[in-house]
Amino acid sequence: MSMNRVELLLLQRDQSWSREEWIVPLGVALEGVRASVAAWKPQGGGNSIWETVRHINFYNDRLLRLTGEPLGEGAASNDATFLGEGGSEDEAAWQATLGRTHELADRLRETIAALSEGDLEKPYIESTVGRQLADWMLHDGYHSGQVVLIRKQLGDWR
Repeated sequence: MSMNRVELLLLQRDQSWSREEWIVPLGVALEGVRASVAAWKPQGGGNSIWETVRHINFYNDRLLRLTGEPLGEGAASNDATFLGEGGSEDEAAWQATLGRTHELADRLRETIAALSEGDLEKPYIESTVGRQLADWMLHDGYHSGQVVLIRKQLGDWR
């Protein structure tokens, strides 16, 4: 079966968000996570699931700008993207963070589906739209692994 690059990016998007094949996709990794689990920080350092999800949301929101919308205000540093509201054990705040994650995931899929092959060659930051999207799939997959690892450490995984 032949696929164009947009179709391939959509396949990768589905595999990194909802379609479990050879990796646990982010949407699946986050299913059933409670605020107390999301707020837990690994001994010896590292980010909580909640902090990681804020980081993902920051960059996924920026990626939505690939159609030419202004990027808006950036973060002081990559580390700053993990910081923000929530992180205690407030279930309502955690659910709001997750809601934003799902909203961004849906909007990004719609945005990718609306792209043409030519759109993938358009400049985006220091690269192209297509390159940024390919990198982004790996970004979400990487962090999905972190979420699963934390959940396993807490005995909160399958």
